[in-house]
Amino acid sequence: MSPTSQPAPQPAPEPAADLAALQPLLPADPSTIAGYRLLGRLGAGGMGVVYLGRTDTGALAAVKVTHADHADQPDFRARFRREVEAARRVDSPWAVPVTGADPDAPEPWMATAFVPGPSVGEAVRAHGPLPERSVRILGGAVARALAAVHAAGIVHRDVKPGNILLAVDGPRLIDFGIARATGETGLTSADMVVGTPGFLAPEQAEARADDIGPAADVFSLGCLLAFTATGRPPFGTGALDALLYRTVHDEPDLAGVEGALLDLVRQCLAKDPAARPTAAEVADRLTEDSPGDAADWLPAPVVATIAARSAAMLALPDIDPTAPGTDPAAPASPSRRRFLLLGAGAAALAAGGGAYALWNSRRDDGGTDGKQAAPKPRDTWAIGVLADLSGPAKEIGQAQERGARLAVERFNAVHKGKPFRLELKVSDDRGDRAGAFAAARKLTSDPAVIAVLGPTSDDTGIAALPAFEEAGVPLLTTSAGYNLFTLRGEIGPPNSTVLRAIPSHFMAGAFLAWTTTLLPQVKRPGILQERTDDQYSWQYVRGAVFAFRQAGIKPHYRVIPGRATDYRRIIGEMTDAGIDAYIHCGVRSTAVLAARALNELGFTGPRFAGQHVFGPQFLKEAGSAAEGWYVCAPVIDPVQRAADPRQKPADRKLTQDFLDAYRKRYGTTPAFYTGESFDVVTMVTSWLARTAKGPLTRKGLWEALRAQKYTGAMGGYSFDKNGELSGVGTFVYGVQKGAYKLIGGAPAGPANKPKKS
Repeated sequence: MSPTSQPAPQPAPEPAADLAALQPLLPADPSTIAGYRLLGRLGAGGMGVVYLGRTDTGALAAVKVTHADHADQPDFRARFRREVEAARRVDSPWAVPVTGADPDAPEPWMATAFVPGPSVGEAVRAHGPLPERSVRILGGAVARALAAVHAAGIVHRDVKPGNILLAVDGPRLIDFGIARATGETGLTSADMVVGTPGFLAPEQAEARADDIGPAADVFSLGCLLAFTATGRPPFGTGALDALLYRTVHDEPDLAGVEGALLDLVRQCLAKDPAARPTAAEVADRLTEDSPGDAADWLPAPVVATIAARSAAMLALPDIDPTAPGTDPAAPASPSRRRFLLLGAGAAALAAGGGAYALWNSRRDDGGTDGKQAAPKPRDTWAIGVLADLSGPAKEIGQAQERGARLAVERFNAVHKGKPFRLELKVSDDRGDRAGAFAAARKLTSDPAVIAVLGPTSDDTGIAALPAFEEAGVPLLTTSAGYNLFTLRGEIGPPNSTVLRAIPSHFMAGAFLAWTTTLLPQVKRPGILQERTDDQYSWQYVRGAVFAFRQAGIKPHYRVIPGRATDYRRIIGEMTDAGIDAYIHCGVRSTAVLAARALNELGFTGPRFAGQHVFGPQFLKEAGSAAEGWYVCAPVIDPVQRAADPRQKPADRKLTQDFLDAYRKRYGTTPAFYTGESFDVVTMVTSWLARTAKGPLTRKGLWEALRAQKYTGAMGGYSFDKNGELSGVGTFVYGVQKGAYKLIGGAPAGPANKPKKS
């Protein structure tokens, strides 16, 4: 795999087919495009917007419109035109047809028939794997669609669960955004990875453009069949680099694929393109019957979802015309559309229009002169909290909410004379990725919310991030370390949304590895990567690899699936290989298994773990087996910090003041993550206090906060140009007598860096 390979940009977002998630048009949205009257937004992203449109005959269409600034980029119109031409050349009942397009418009657009059913990905996430007969019929129909694609001289290159929509009469293949004529390579660079990691072929993962042909689509079809039958991708999940590496080098995980389907999927997933069957051959082998008009090819819950979404088409909202610069709430006859805009369009108006609430254009003073009253300055703003308050990470989420609440209450008590007060608005994402975006929209669609603390976890943060990017609301996290929150690479716009007050998982892994170098007896550490939370463990391992290379140490590595439980055997093999220290790159539950196994094996070397192990639950579940572990975490115990003579007196006083205020408010000692959340929100409120005389607005707030150098109760905070925390921000704890004892900050480099020869 080429180390410089990058994912290729795609020209526009794909629509979600859930009409329950249909968003109202924004004031700047058109009301019509060509012959399509627009009913609402199906989705939006950095490249453009997908609308739900309706023709004069009543037919529904997904209308994809690209932003004008992207349309002006070199080769963009050529790619868009190719997408339209490719889709029009495919003649199959199982591929969604193009109903209209204009690649030469100022904002290029394309309309395709709207399928109200869920994608395969949505259906499997909501209802679990499909039964074998459903998988065979789905695979046969998609294979026929691909055979038609290939017969037209095209390679689709992005066959994945999100690009297969389900209808009662069969599936539909969508999205020809990165399709390419067979043998055509001129519009992407030689090192560009094209497709969706986890569902692309080895030749795509290695960016071997000359080798990407119809066989690549067959490999993706094999991935799709495995996912549909098991509920998980055959090469796992997680960081992009990890997925690409596994696709090229690892065997697929096909546990749960049964019968004759297993042999076919294995053939589709052959590393050698020449060894794979053609799409037509796959279709022949999967032919049982055609879905026809009956819905019995799908499980009843999936059919019910399709029926509910189809019924929703009968209750679509009224259409009110909109145009740039017009007021959606102008004093005309009231309509349901107007009130939808007042609720859902408020965030966009607040973000783009300064420090004022959405102002109803109807006069409140009973005037009849037709003139609007001047907008009143807002006297209340809000800090939002997006956290897991009732799910698997609720201890952290509740600590974050309490820290934020204390900071807001302190602001209101200290700054009574300011022209506004602050509220705290909280949204519980329950640690559920499926509901995280909706939980985020509760905050971002509220024009009073100026900034948000959150999320608690990486997984919900990934799902919620588009809501913050779209609304321009700064998101400040004290616990989510996934690197792509802040580091976007060369393929997208730079981060201007997230401030991360902890190290990324990559850097945390490096700091953990450098911590082991403080112990001179460590010569051959063993690193276990377990893949329950794959993106976390992969990034920790990559950081450790980098750090140990700098230290001149060659560790022993072991990678295991998240479902592994035989830790005595696994770690026994590592100890037999001669490891003298153990590093656990994984989650708390498996660290407990590792701790017990190490004790049973009589291992006496030091043991290390990172953020996702740290917390009281590890001590409780591992019991005496936790003794002697070193755990690195991005948070500091305020009680130990306040009593630490190594801290400056002024800094210790700040910490003690926080402790006193918290104990007075809540009657107990703060949990981990409380102090850092208090600090981050106080950093925001301090900036607000200094600028309170002028108008407040979300616009420019991220950059203003990023430029801060703030000292709080838990320490100092400053950020680099990407919104990453500057400095180490990692603390080392040793487990002694069933409690965490703070040892100090992690080192910023190897303790004994080897001399260059």
